[in-house]
Amino acid sequence: MTRVLKFGGTSMGGADNIKNVANIIKNYKQNGDNVVAVVSAMGGETNKLISLANSISKDPIALEMDTLLSSGERVSSSLLSICLNDMGIKAISLSGRQAGITTDDNHNKAKIDKINSSNLQQYIKDGYTAIVAGFQGFANNRVTTLGRGGSDLTAVAIAGSIQADVCEIYTDVQGIYTADPRVVPNAKKLEQISYDEMLELSSLGAKVLQSRSVELAKKLDVKLISRSSFEPNTTGTTITKEENIVEQPIVSGIATDDDQVRVGIYKVIDRPGIAGQIFSKLAFAGINVDMIVQTVGTDGTTDLDFTVPTASINETKKCMKKFEHECKYIDYNEKISKVSVVGLGMKSHTGVAADAFMALANNNINIRIISTSEIKISMIIDKDKSKRAVQALHDIYKLDQ
Repeated sequence: MTRVLKFGGTSMGGADNIKNVANIIKNYKQNGDNVVAVVSAMGGETNKLISLANSISKDPIALEMDTLLSSGERVSSSLLSICLNDMGIKAISLSGRQAGITTDDNHNKAKIDKINSSNLQQYIKDGYTAIVAGFQGFANNRVTTLGRGGSDLTAVAIAGSIQADVCEIYTDVQGIYTADPRVVPNAKKLEQISYDEMLELSSLGAKVLQSRSVELAKKLDVKLISRSSFEPNTTGTTITKEENIVEQPIVSGIATDDDQVRVGIYKVIDRPGIAGQIFSKLAFAGINVDMIVQTVGTDGTTDLDFTVPTASINETKKCMKKFEHECKYIDYNEKISKVSVVGLGMKSHTGVAADAFMALANNNINIRIISTSEIKISMIIDKDKSKRAVQALHDIYKLDQ
């Protein structure tokens, strides 16, 4: 069996944890498995490097930031390789470039173009465990990085390229839960979940897996398992095709995202194309707009509400400057949270939305914006009521059972 194992920053956080990771790999190798490991920088290292760069420059060059930030993963891969070789396991560390990962040249958030896995395949054939530095590739002879959570993406892309039997994502939790266990103590670990559900949960605030990696896993049909490096004997959660799940629950999980800002553009002149101009401007700036609500008035004006990530608020304000003369005022509300209900069973069951709205109403929680899709309901609420909302929704759907 060929396995791709990805270890996150917490799993790689210090010498003892690296030795623990090495033992996980050693056990698989002793069972006769081929292993490619993908590693993140040690916990907190990337943030330290960003802070250091920002202390030197207010606007560090993106190209140089990629070179700087990619060093954290290379340190991790070298340390793990040293540890494995010390245990008698043949291992070699590889940068993203040495692993054959080419990307576009969009520094800080590059997309993988292709992987030439011939180098990796040869190392596997020769009995080596390849330790790949995650989060990075190369374009035009320069290092590129894939954005936050990019090591998950590296692992899935490599698994697809070498046709691995499984891609295991190791973190500090045992798998995917019905809600964040830190918020909902009675949250239950899921044995399996569909790609689509996991994609929704990841994009809506669940931080176990990067959403782009789940999307790629679905596209390449890569079997994913989320598990804990600190409890490697637990089964974890399998992310798989919808048709592989025999009995689909109505609701699989509740996600929350506190890093959202509600942007309100009020009394906008109601003319054809105004919304298109606003969102084109935001798209050109690379700002991800999520929930959108438009209310048309009777006086020739309209109100437009939408949400953006907190990290994009300054860039959003710059974009909105152009439209200040077309409206009465623009409001930015950072005291909000997005709470979402996700489940395949919504396709065939009625009353799911009604239950969610009643659960929040019974807890005196007002809903500001609602957005739905085939398998999710998202609601914008006041941030100080976020935890209470998650618990109320978890209870109404009896997700602990």
